[in-house]
Amino acid sequence: MAGKNYYDVTEWNVGDPYKDIGEVINSMLADIKSRQTDSNVEEGGKPGAVIYIPSGDYHLRTQVVIDISYLKIMGAGHGFVSSSIRYNLPKSEWEDLHEVWPGGSRILVDLSPKDADGEAAGAAFYVERSGNPRISSVEFENFCIDGLHFADDGSGKNDPENTYVNGKTGIYVASAQDSFRITGMGFVYLEHGVIIYHADALSVHDNFIAECGNCIELRGWGQASKITDNLMGAGYRGYSVFAQNFGGLLITSNNIFPRGTSCVHFDKVARSVITGNRFHSFYPGALVFEGNCSENTVSSNHFLRDHEPWAPMLKNDNGLDDRYGLLRISGNHNSVIANHISETIHRQSIKPAGAKPVIIHVVSGKGNYISDNHIVATTEAADAQTGASDSCFSAQVDALTATDKLAVLDVTTVLVAKESFQNTILDSGSEEQVVLDRRVNAFRATPVPGGV
Repeated sequence: MAGKNYYDVTEWNVGDPYKDIGEVINSMLADIKSRQTDSNVEEGGKPGAVIYIPSGDYHLRTQVVIDISYLKIMGAGHGFVSSSIRYNLPKSEWEDLHEVWPGGSRILVDLSPKDADGEAAGAAFYVERSGNPRISSVEFENFCIDGLHFADDGSGKNDPENTYVNGKTGIYVASAQDSFRITGMGFVYLEHGVIIYHADALSVHDNFIAECGNCIELRGWGQASKITDNLMGAGYRGYSVFAQNFGGLLITSNNIFPRGTSCVHFDKVARSVITGNRFHSFYPGALVFEGNCSENTVSSNHFLRDHEPWAPMLKNDNGLDDRYGLLRISGNHNSVIANHISETIHRQSIKPAGAKPVIIHVVSGKGNYISDNHIVATTEAADAQTGASDSCFSAQVDALTATDKLAVLDVTTVLVAKESFQNTILDSGSEEQVVLDRRVNAFRATPVPGGV
């Protein structure tokens, strides 16, 4: 039997959830606050509530504003399906699709944010509360937030559904908080999937966040949080994972696929761990540490950089050339250990032409430890190079599994800039593949088969 702190959006007496679920949920939140007024009653008093969203399509025309702790909003399925594939098919083929739109418990974000209203105006769910204690234990679970369409970006490409911009955000947390959970969600066609400021003990786990301009952005500062077991991939303008001024962040067991400008981008992040992930990028800069990132560990990940194989997206990239580095490290005493790194690109696609691609680029800082990374750099043989495909799924699978007709590509496996010193580089490239000043850095080359 459901108690008074359990709400079903289809059974509430205010508003129509199918026309504006935002109005309905805000009314429920007002009811919770009107009933739970005393914060200390027999060692309890404000238990919060559960709001349930059954399977269905729910338009959101009013932003949901959350300022209470112990709230769980949950649905009956994340409902993700690729909108990008649909929008890049001729409409004449839509009638042959088994499903056209995302499903499950699906919220259709019908907000129309304007630049003058500020970034947060386009958020489906906006969380903010001042005072003590911090807002705590808000959970989003098992429903879909769909931004519906991207917008023309003024570039003249006349390709609005591939711009990754629309001013919409799935979840926007503006104030410091504790122990939030985002679990089992689906995010699609939003410029920003999740934006969270000042996170503490945050868990972002087992979500599907794809075809969004940016997936997860941890801004401001934060600590002791985890991003685990997610499937995600941002657009070419944004980040799959971005973290700023963070300490104690764990990123593990994620499968991050293209086409984000980076898979993970750290800005002034310290004492954090990136391990056991699969990172796939179409561009340089898959992993970027900037702004003096220090004492972080990057270990046992699989990195793959190859080409965009899908015809509608060939004209887009992140603007970086191949000397930038697939992994770019700025900071002190970071460890990059035991990663497998594959780079497979066409020679004629290298930018600038004739340049030698850089895999790990240490651009500043000191005391970084780079050891036992297995770097495999290849290019397709001239008679085996393949063109782009109109089928997104088959093109990506073909590109991932084609390894039989590859030739060695000459690369710099590790480049240590003159601004960086006292680094240790071990077994991450041969004598010819590693470039550094040995007077101020320690180096041991990877043994070459047949060498004496």
